[in-house]
Amino acid sequence: MIDIFAWPLGKLLKFVYDMMVNIGLDLPRLSAYSVAIIITTIIFKLLLLPLTLKQMKSMKNMQEIQPKIQELNKKYKNDPQTLNQKTMELYKEHKVNPFGGCFPLLIQFPIIIAYFRVMQSPVPYVFSDQAVYDGVLKGFLWIKDIGLAPSAMIDGVMNGVAIAGFNIPILAILAAITTYLQSKMMTAAQPAADGQAKSTQATMNIMMPIFILWMGSKYAAGLTLYWTISNLFQIVQQYLTNRSIGKVKEELK
Repeated sequence: MIDIFAWPLGKLLKFVYDMMVNIGLDLPRLSAYSVAIIITTIIFKLLLLPLTLKQMKSMKNMQEIQPKIQELNKKYKNDPQTLNQKTMELYKEHKVNPFGGCFPLLIQFPIIIAYFRVMQSPVPYVFSDQAVYDGVLKGFLWIKDIGLAPSAMIDGVMNGVAIAGFNIPILAILAAITTYLQSKMMTAAQPAADGQAKSTQATMNIMMPIFILWMGSKYAAGLTLYWTISNLFQIVQQYLTNRSIGKVKEELK
């Protein structure tokens, strides 16, 4: 099933790559392949934007009625059956689907996995032959080959930045920082959580960036570049959404 999405995404990346090569943007330190990853990631996020906005709209609607839900929880805390009934009536009255934020995410998930697979395996999805891929320039600023991990050695020189012989995975660090910011902003947009849920969210906000930092230091830099650009796009999008939610909160006071 993943290949259903992976093949067209791979063709899109190849199309953008060919376009960059044709206009002469294929330099040792700013390769057409790295620029194609950036542009294709932005196109990819724009294609998913309607689903993402639908998910955010659902979260916003839940945020709007959160004070009323809290009132119901206090009023019927000893009567779960009535609480469920009144809560469902509230959802129906305000035309809110409590699972509305999950459906767009479920639809996006296989597409995101497919794009991740394309980034991980450019052959066969992007370049039809291994020899063709091997001949492609893959430099990006300080990274000599985004097809390799930052710690990989190329002709006796580390692929990324090394200080005193130690690998400094700058792109992985940026990916971790943007992951943390994006998670914090998304958490701020969600309805207020109870103590246990809040603690779980806080743990995830710390553990996920650490995991991304580890992944970014071990796997191909192209994957980390995709993840970082995707996060930056999401941060801008989430910022605009949070501003809208903030205005709603002020109106409800």
